[in-house]
Amino acid sequence: MSNSPQGRVTVVGSLNMDLVARTPRQPRPGETISGHGFKQVAGGKGGNQAVAAARLGAHVAMIGCIGDDSNGAILKSALEAEGIDCTALATSTSASTGVALIVVDDASQNSIVVVAGSNAEVSPADIAEQEALIASADVIVCQLETPVDTVRAALAAGRRLQRTTILNPAPAAHKLPIDWFPLIDYLIPNELEAATLSGVTINKPDDARRAAEMLKAKGARNVIVTLGSEGVFALLDDGTASLFQTQKVEAIDTTAAGDTFVGGFAAELARGSAVADAIAFGQRAAAIAVTREGAQPSIPHRHEISA
Repeated sequence: MSNSPQGRVTVVGSLNMDLVARTPRQPRPGETISGHGFKQVAGGKGGNQAVAAARLGAHVAMIGCIGDDSNGAILKSALEAEGIDCTALATSTSASTGVALIVVDDASQNSIVVVAGSNAEVSPADIAEQEALIASADVIVCQLETPVDTVRAALAAGRRLQRTTILNPAPAAHKLPIDWFPLIDYLIPNELEAATLSGVTINKPDDARRAAEMLKAKGARNVIVTLGSEGVFALLDDGTASLFQTQKVEAIDTTAAGDTFVGGFAAELARGSAVADAIAFGQRAAAIAVTREGAQPSIPHRHEISA
């Protein structure tokens, strides 16, 4: 891999304790089924992407909020163990640390219920207080598991400070406000999120192209749609449209695969790599992550990624 200088990534986002149950299949509404495994692991899309960026080559700072409880202490210690700067990680005196209830079936598909807890307390004021930290980054990464006003404030700060901004619009329950799009350098939804944001049902790569064209027309500089085992479709600011095929692997758990891609992409972009190379790097990292169980435990280190 490249020996170029370490880039700097600031992640604004959620931190959750993941409670993961393994089951033969996903339960139907009202149904109780027996599981065959349980783990409690560090997660949250913000935390996952921060860990991925750190393991995959970036110097990372985290802006977020944990509760004053054992889960919060564990999550903060896990970030610090990865060398992540936690000086901007606040502690709530009123809300518990966020949790995610995750069911992973034997087909390696997952369903997730997130309880925001302290993540809901990350505010635009926190972004204003951390402007120097944002200014020092090469890349700013956001998701949608913290309040939307806070996410917009972070994207706006990144744009004002001429930093590269990435939005992973997850979970996407509805379309984004139109004034968000010009603030986004790289919009990275999965196929379901891209469908929600664009109104285009995505069943094949051509659908992803139509969705990406609509989202780019709204003002996003680049749109990168992750398609799971079908690869990644990218529509870039120079007009280039490409489908990046993914490495075929035997997946056992897709939890945090998207977060690994985003973190790896951000880390490589921060190092100064070309966009296509950063996409391919993120894909290789995600391909390793799906062969392992758990969220953060599945994320590989840079030395594991083949050139």
